Parts: sequence; C-alpha cells; structure tokens
Amino acid sequence: MQIEMTIKGLMVDPITSMPIIILCDKDGQRVLPIWVGIFEANAIALQMENISTPRPMTHDLLRNIIEDLSGAVTKIVVSDLKDNTFYALIYVETRTDTVAIDARPSDAIALALRTQAPIFVEETVIDNAKGVDFSTDKADTERLQQWLEGLDPEELGKYKM
Repeated sequence: MQIEMTIKGLMVDPITSMPIIILCDKDGQRVLPIWVGIFEANAIALQMENISTPRPMTHDLLRNIIEDLSGAVTKIVVSDLKDNTFYALIYVETRTDTVAIDARPSDAIALALRTQAPIFVEETVIDNAKGVDFSTDKADTERLQQWLEGLDPEELGKYKM
C-alpha cells in the first residue's frame, strides 16, 4: 500500500552532519527520515524556499524536458529500501503510456516539488526503515533514534539548511 506524504522538514543530522529530508503522512502518524547528499538537499531547499536560479538546475531541466515532450509527472514513490539505500520511482505520463523511471529519492522529491506531483511511500519501506541501522557506531545509532523520536512535529518546519 502506498501512503501519501509531504515534506515536513529538511534538517541536518546532528551526528553525521548529513542532510535529512523528513517525510510525514497527512495525519502526522508516520514519519520517514531520508538521508541525502548536500547537493541534493540544496536542490530541494531552493524549491521549498521558492528561490529561482538564473539558469535551470538539473531538476528544472528535467521538468522542462518532460513538459516540452507533452509528458507529466503524476507521482513519485519511495518504493524500496535495500542495504540501507532508499529507492524511488518517478511516474511519467506520456501521450500513450505511463512510465515508471528508477531514481534516487532525493532526485524524485526535487522533481515532485517542481511539478507539484504527490509524494508516496510504500508502507513496507516505512516499516522496514524503523529497524535499519544507518550508523556503524551503536551509541550513535541509539542517540540518533532518541533524537528522531523526540522531535516535536511543530519544530520540523523550522530547520533550515
């Protein structure tokens, strides 16, 4: 089952200093943190803050190509989690078909923001992410888990990159 989610915040992991996209379902019951690279986070942050660049960034270019070819991004889905790596699919409707394109979640999310496409996550990904150890240091993992569990949903939108 796919669960529609929105970006609740973009913040920096206090342990690894890596950016994290926080996705949250509409009811605020399910949260999914996805660690991304700094450049990917920047592309997302620029769009979240409605900052335009003098020339198209990669995700702007991709949106323009899809639209100029009479296509439309209908949704993106964070579809899998394997070996601590998230996977996503970008669904593009063409004149004759709908195509699912493999993508990194950060790229899919950046494109979804630019096309106003909904963001979905497979329920199994949310469930499996709860048990994933993203750190090699057990103490860091426990501190990060406590930090994530202690986040106040009202505070999530206040973090900036």
